[in-house]
Amino acid sequence: MPTALGLALGAGADLLLADPRRRHPVAGFGTVAAALERRAWRDSRPAGAGHAAVLVAGAAGLGAAADRATLDRPAARTLAVAAATWAVLGGTSLGRAATAMAGALDAGDLPAARALLPTLAGRDPSTLGAGELARATVESVAENTSDAAVAPLVWGALAGLPGLLGYRAVNTLDAMVGHRSPRYARFGWAAARTDDVANWLPARLTAALTVACAPLAGGSARDALRVWRRDGAAHPSPNAGRCEAAAAGALGLRLGGRNVYGSRVEERPVLGDGRAPDSSDVARAVRLSRAVCLAAAALAVVSRLARRG
Repeated sequence: MPTALGLALGAGADLLLADPRRRHPVAGFGTVAAALERRAWRDSRPAGAGHAAVLVAGAAGLGAAADRATLDRPAARTLAVAAATWAVLGGTSLGRAATAMAGALDAGDLPAARALLPTLAGRDPSTLGAGELARATVESVAENTSDAAVAPLVWGALAGLPGLLGYRAVNTLDAMVGHRSPRYARFGWAAARTDDVANWLPARLTAALTVACAPLAGGSARDALRVWRRDGAAHPSPNAGRCEAAAAGALGLRLGGRNVYGSRVEERPVLGDGRAPDSSDVARAVRLSRAVCLAAAALAVVSRLARRG
């Protein structure tokens, strides 16, 4: 059952090795996408939809070609799925970035903490204090546990190699052009909406696994479920709010508030009814994220085994 075994090996590689440090395939995809954007950009939704369609179809098509090429070669299929899974997962790197932030905050080194924030979140760190940096990190860990780990595993379990590569293309394009900025408000619309659709199920699975894993991080499953159900839909994102609300309840925290993205300011709704996060909560969020990632990997493997690999 090569796809199931490949998912397990790839998830293990991410746990042990994190992202490849050099020549990361996702970075290569981003380079291609940026080059195509320079030629294709127009201030229009159809142009953006075409841009996204070409790139996502290309990535999924590459996965489909590898799938066909290894159809009767189980060892090659296992290795291909393992390599793709390792390349598209980012849960361990997410945890390491958050842990580095916690270290800087514990040391009282605000300049270092502010310099680290762009690896985790897109908001402007220049005026953020320790508490706001901790909140941004906890929110990023909660949201990106789904984007970086659970969602790729879900799509790998559902669609094998095309699902792994196609999902990562969707999510990468959303990060590149799915912004509410003057340049991308129209051109990035299709990429952002496609990402919303692709993450609908994984985000809710992430919230459910957060409920189940909350005690492993010293949290409350009951509160995680309560806050998810009460506050999850209040977030402007149809998916991120579910993950963040469940994490807020699990960890007994209050998330949300004022976020600054360059010249744009957003007042996010409050999620949870606990205290404001501090640096100690970053480590708890990382433990919870790791437990959710491992549970998602186990579910992905079991689901493929149930379908005979």
